[in-house]
Amino acid sequence: MRKEYLITITTLLVSLLSLSLSAQKPLKNNAFVAGEELTYDLYYKYGILNIKGGKATINTEATHYNGKDAYKMTLHATTRGLVGNLYTVDDTLTSYMDKNLVPQLFVKGADEVGDYTKERHIYSYKNGETSIRTIRYKNNEFRFDENIVTDRCTYDMVSVLAFARTLDYSKMQKGDNTQVQFITGKRLVNMYIRYKGISSLKVNNGKTYEAVELSLMILDDAFVDQEEAMRVWITNDENKLPLQIYSKLKIGEMRSVLKDFSGNKHPLN
Repeated sequence: MRKEYLITITTLLVSLLSLSLSAQKPLKNNAFVAGEELTYDLYYKYGILNIKGGKATINTEATHYNGKDAYKMTLHATTRGLVGNLYTVDDTLTSYMDKNLVPQLFVKGADEVGDYTKERHIYSYKNGETSIRTIRYKNNEFRFDENIVTDRCTYDMVSVLAFARTLDYSKMQKGDNTQVQFITGKRLVNMYIRYKGISSLKVNNGKTYEAVELSLMILDDAFVDQEEAMRVWITNDENKLPLQIYSKLKIGEMRSVLKDFSGNKHPLN
């Protein structure tokens, strides 16, 4: 039964034109360096309601983790004004990755509509296996502390953005998928990054950029059920700079639109 299941999965991956990721594969990063700082305006969308009110930042720093050089990438989002009154968000997501962009630690502190969640994923790698200790507290109450073992490198909500910036989209056709494994809470799920083509996008610094549009899809039950976790637009250049991000909330969704940036590795046209 297990053999037949694996054959079915393989067939589906081929039919989806997926580009698979091998276990613990070091990644070549030519898109960003430590010191990159991105600032976004936040918009809250629910039905026909679409209101500006808040700020988000994505900062990349040089640090050390377990005695080795590493990146610390932090996404912070907070709502303000009317949006803050309608839907309070004050989230900080931090991912530590080694210089090959292999995840080492993920820390989440999320305050959404009065519910506060603290979560931590601690990664370790040995003998071709990835071990992740995942811990969660919600509203100061312990929820779980479990260890997950897999033979694949696994990404979180921040490190998967870094991974997406390493892909070569110039060789992709519209609808092509790159499969990765994703951790949410204490569950491992399949995710693919779907290439949706090239478009022009005007952002909040008043400039228009050629953009690669991506959809980050979570898949369960042998690719039957699908849920879009994020939609992302990145510059169609070597920086692959995130221009706009749609992310799901408990109610509605949040849109982040680039307003300012600095510390980018390559000149931006």
